Amino acid sequence: MSPDWGAMFGLSVSPVELIVRGSAMYLFLFVLFRVVIRRRVGAVGMADILVLVIIADAAQNGMSGEYKSVTDGAILVGTIVAWDYLIDWLNYHVPALRGWLEPPPLLLIRDGRVIRRNLRHEFVTEDELKSKLREKGVTDIAEVQEARMETDGEVSVIKR
Repeated sequence: MSPDWGAMFGLSVSPVELIVRGSAMYLFLFVLFRVVIRRRVGAVGMADILVLVIIADAAQNGMSGEYKSVTDGAILVGTIVAWDYLIDWLNYHVPALRGWLEPPPLLLIRDGRVIRRNLRHEFVTEDELKSKLREKGVTDIAEVQEARMETDGEVSVIKR
């Protein structure tokens, strides 16, 4: 009963195919998360969740043998990490792409008035908003000059 080192670390799928598949899935899910899901109140950043889910799946496939080798899984995980790094790098170094790569803060309250259209757009209930305001020490919406949902899903509040 000795391990089959060649099967464990050899390639069972073309590295180019793994890179193309990993890139296609990452980019598809990145666009899907940005356009459809965008963010939730107080949630972990979508890019963080995306990377964790895909890496976990890719690593699991490599470990369980679906790709038949650890090397296949490692190439796929490396591809996903490279895309995540590249997108973060572009977001930092290319200001023109920031609006697409990272949604701008969304105004939820202005001068004590809730902007219900923006709440509906993000599927945030008034109860969720009030909960976030209480976390910031605000008991009445009228006390708020401005509240915005930030890129990471947190709510920032400026009192009057």
